Amino acid sequence: MTTVCELYEYLNDAYPADLSCSWDNDGLMCCADRTAPVRRVLCALDVTEGTIEEAVALGCDCIVSHHPMIFRKMASVTDGDIGGRRVIGLLGKGITVMSFHTRLDAVAGGVNDTLCRVLGMEVEGTFGLDGEALGRIAVWSGEPTLDAFCAHLRDVLGTPAVHAVDAGLPVYRVAVLGGDGKDDWEAALRAGADTYLTGTMSYNTLLDARAAGLNVAAAGHFYTERPVMEVVAAQIRSRFSDVEAVVSARDCDVLTL
Repeated sequence: MTTVCELYEYLNDAYPADLSCSWDNDGLMCCADRTAPVRRVLCALDVTEGTIEEAVALGCDCIVSHHPMIFRKMASVTDGDIGGRRVIGLLGKGITVMSFHTRLDAVAGGVNDTLCRVLGMEVEGTFGLDGEALGRIAVWSGEPTLDAFCAHLRDVLGTPAVHAVDAGLPVYRVAVLGGDGKDDWEAALRAGADTYLTGTMSYNTLLDARAAGLNVAAAGHFYTERPVMEVVAAQIRSRFSDVEAVVSARDCDVLTL
């Protein structure tokens, strides 16, 4: 029987901690017993109340998430705050949580390689801030217009909206960074991209990027990162024949109305 410790050691090797950004906090987030058996794992982007309810309903022993369940320092764990209630509830139900954040962005085959693959783009290299090669440089071989590129994003990713700015350039060389990419657009420009694909960017950074000569397509934080959870689940299933790994069926909790 696979244990929590065995599953964590495997994923920790697959997504090495030395790939994590210095500001990140990921790894084993919540665990009452490292020797406990793992029979069913829920793979999800976030650990929310809804995700926890889903894990309980499915009889999962473990949640493997991309976004860290505990990101900022917790001064206490009580039922008086949101984070504390999550920890207490999970421990009470014997559910372990392990999160793999920026290391899953950076690792080969991770968030950004997966995003390029599902969009049918060939990866040529990496880019990022301060030597942190989280993003990918990829080649878009479709119709080289921003409108066509954004339509492809909507069709493939299922995102309800793409926020875009058009710098008047044809789309050929795309810098890809799923999630919140507002801080990395200048690194994308330095890497020679004509277009930057990310999840979310602020209004001002969109305008600055266009002024600097960079197309941007922001296709949603959830929608640009969610595809990798299928990859994580498949990796777990391929390594542990006695573990059932399922991907969360929950849609994005942030609605476009």
